[in-house]
Amino acid sequence: MQAAESLIVPLLQAFFWFDDGLQSFLQARGWDQVTRPQSMVMANVVIGVHKPSDIARNLGISRQAVHTTINQMVEMGMLELRDDVTDRRAKIVAVSEKGREMGRDADLAMAAMSAELRKRIGTKNVDNLIKAFGAEWGQAMTDWPNVEKRS
Repeated sequence: MQAAESLIVPLLQAFFWFDDGLQSFLQARGWDQVTRPQSMVMANVVIGVHKPSDIARNLGISRQAVHTTINQMVEMGMLELRDDVTDRRAKIVAVSEKGREMGRDADLAMAAMSAELRKRIGTKNVDNLIKAFGAEWGQAMTDWPNVEKRS
Protein backbone atom coordinates (compact mmCIF):
# COMPACT_ATOMS: atom_id res chain seq x y z
CA MET A 1 0.00 0.00 0.00
CA GLN A 2 1.33 3.41 -0.89
CA ALA A 3 1.63 5.99 1.89
CA ALA A 4 -0.86 8.24 0.06
CA GLU A 5 -3.53 5.51 0.34
CA SER A 6 -2.92 4.95 4.03
CA LEU A 7 -5.07 6.86 6.49
CA ILE A 8 -2.59 6.56 9.36
CA VAL A 9 0.06 8.74 7.69
CA PRO A 10 -2.11 11.86 7.29
CA LEU A 11 -3.60 11.22 10.74
CA LEU A 12 -0.14 11.30 12.28
CA GLN A 13 0.84 14.34 10.23
CA ALA A 14 -2.30 16.13 11.45
CA PHE A 15 -1.56 15.18 15.05
CA PHE A 16 2.00 16.49 14.76
CA TRP A 17 0.70 19.72 13.17
CA PHE A 18 -1.61 20.32 16.12
CA ASP A 19 0.87 19.22 18.79
CA ASP A 20 3.70 21.34 17.36
CA GLY A 21 1.40 24.36 17.14
CA LEU A 22 0.13 23.76 20.67
CA GLN A 23 3.63 23.47 22.11
CA SER A 24 4.74 26.62 20.29
CA PHE A 25 1.71 28.57 21.57
CA LEU A 26 2.24 27.43 25.15
CA GLN A 27 5.91 28.43 25.05
CA ALA A 28 4.94 31.82 23.60
CA ARG A 29 2.57 32.23 26.58
CA GLY A 30 5.49 31.55 28.95
CA TRP A 31 4.91 27.91 29.87
CA ASP A 32 7.81 25.50 30.22
CA GLN A 33 8.42 23.25 27.24
CA VAL A 34 6.34 20.09 27.31
CA THR A 35 7.66 16.97 25.60
CA ARG A 36 5.49 14.94 23.25
CA PRO A 37 5.22 12.09 25.82
CA GLN A 38 4.11 14.63 28.44
CA SER A 39 1.59 16.02 25.97
CA MET A 40 0.26 12.51 25.32
CA VAL A 41 -0.06 11.76 29.03
CA MET A 42 -1.91 15.03 29.57
CA ALA A 43 -4.26 14.26 26.67
CA ASN A 44 -5.10 10.90 28.26
CA VAL A 45 -5.81 12.45 31.66
CA VAL A 46 -7.96 15.17 30.10
CA ILE A 47 -10.12 12.57 28.31
CA GLY A 48 -10.62 10.69 31.57
CA VAL A 49 -7.85 8.09 31.72
CA HIS A 50 -6.46 8.38 35.25
CA LYS A 51 -4.65 5.12 36.00
CA PRO A 52 -0.99 5.05 34.95
CA SER A 53 -1.35 1.45 33.75
CA ASP A 54 -4.24 2.47 31.45
CA ILE A 55 -2.26 5.44 30.14
CA ALA A 56 0.70 3.13 29.41
CA ARG A 57 -1.59 0.72 27.56
CA ASN A 58 -3.12 3.54 25.49
CA LEU A 59 0.30 4.87 24.54
CA GLY A 60 1.84 1.46 23.94
CA ILE A 61 4.73 2.09 26.31
CA SER A 62 5.90 0.58 29.58
CA ARG A 63 4.35 1.49 32.91
CA GLN A 64 7.83 2.50 34.05
CA ALA A 65 8.10 5.02 31.19
CA VAL A 66 4.65 6.43 32.01
CA HIS A 67 5.51 6.72 35.71
CA THR A 68 8.71 8.57 34.81
CA THR A 69 6.76 11.00 32.61
CA ILE A 70 4.02 11.46 35.23
CA ASN A 71 6.61 12.15 37.94
CA GLN A 72 8.22 14.80 35.72
CA MET A 73 4.82 16.42 35.24
CA VAL A 74 4.11 16.32 38.98
CA GLU A 75 7.45 18.06 39.57
CA MET A 76 6.48 20.67 36.95
CA GLY A 77 3.19 21.19 38.80
CA MET A 78 1.00 20.08 35.88
CA LEU A 79 -0.37 16.91 37.45
CA GLU A 80 -1.11 15.54 40.90
CA LEU A 81 -1.05 11.98 42.16
CA ARG A 82 -3.98 11.09 44.38
CA ASP A 83 -4.97 7.96 46.26
CA ASP A 84 -7.20 5.65 44.26
CA VAL A 85 -10.32 5.17 46.38
CA THR A 86 -11.00 1.84 44.66
CA ASP A 87 -7.49 0.44 45.31
CA ARG A 88 -5.48 1.61 48.33
CA ARG A 89 -2.22 0.44 46.76
CA ALA A 90 -2.66 2.53 43.63
CA LYS A 91 -2.53 6.18 42.67
CA ILE A 92 -4.54 8.03 40.07
CA VAL A 93 -3.42 10.99 38.01
CA ALA A 94 -5.30 14.29 38.11
CA VAL A 95 -4.75 17.68 36.51
CA SER A 96 -3.48 20.25 39.03
CA GLU A 97 -4.59 23.88 39.22
CA LYS A 98 -1.49 24.86 37.24
CA GLY A 99 -2.38 22.16 34.69
CA ARG A 100 -5.91 23.57 34.41
CA GLU A 101 -4.43 27.03 33.77
CA MET A 102 -2.26 25.53 31.05
CA GLY A 103 -5.36 23.79 29.73
CA ARG A 104 -7.15 27.10 29.34
CA ASP A 105 -4.22 28.38 27.28
CA ALA A 106 -4.26 25.11 25.31
CA ASP A 107 -7.94 25.75 24.54
CA LEU A 108 -7.01 29.17 23.15
CA ALA A 109 -4.34 27.55 20.98
CA MET A 110 -6.71 24.89 19.70
CA ALA A 111 -9.33 27.52 18.80
CA ALA A 112 -6.74 29.58 16.93
CA MET A 113 -5.38 26.54 15.08
CA SER A 114 -8.89 25.37 14.16
CA ALA A 115 -9.68 28.84 12.78
CA GLU A 116 -6.44 28.81 10.78
CA LEU A 117 -7.17 25.32 9.49
CA ARG A 118 -10.62 26.48 8.36
CA LYS A 119 -8.88 29.21 6.32
CA ARG A 120 -6.33 26.79 4.87
CA ILE A 121 -8.47 23.79 3.95
CA GLY A 122 -12.01 25.16 4.21
CA THR A 123 -14.74 25.13 6.81
CA LYS A 124 -16.56 22.22 5.18
CA ASN A 125 -13.43 20.04 5.30
CA VAL A 126 -12.83 20.86 8.98
CA ASP A 127 -16.47 20.18 9.81
CA ASN A 128 -16.25 16.83 7.99
CA LEU A 129 -13.08 15.92 9.92
CA ILE A 130 -14.79 16.73 13.21
CA LYS A 131 -17.83 14.68 12.18
CA ALA A 132 -15.74 11.70 11.03
CA PHE A 133 -13.44 11.65 14.05
CA GLY A 134 -16.34 12.21 16.42
CA ALA A 135 -18.31 9.27 15.03
CA GLU A 136 -18.50 6.02 16.99
CA TRP A 137 -15.89 3.77 15.40
CA GLY A 138 -16.51 0.82 17.70
CA GLN A 139 -13.82 -1.36 19.18
CA ALA A 140 -10.44 -1.64 17.46
CA MET A 141 -10.16 -4.44 14.94
CA THR A 142 -8.23 -7.04 16.89
CA ASP A 143 -9.74 -10.29 15.63
CA TRP A 144 -8.41 -11.41 12.24
CA PRO A 145 -9.57 -15.05 11.86
CA ASN A 146 -9.16 -15.20 8.07
CA VAL A 147 -5.67 -13.76 7.91
CA GLU A 148 -3.02 -16.21 6.79
CA LYS A 149 0.15 -16.31 8.88
CA ARG A 150 3.37 -15.55 7.09
CA SER A 151 5.71 -18.46 6.95
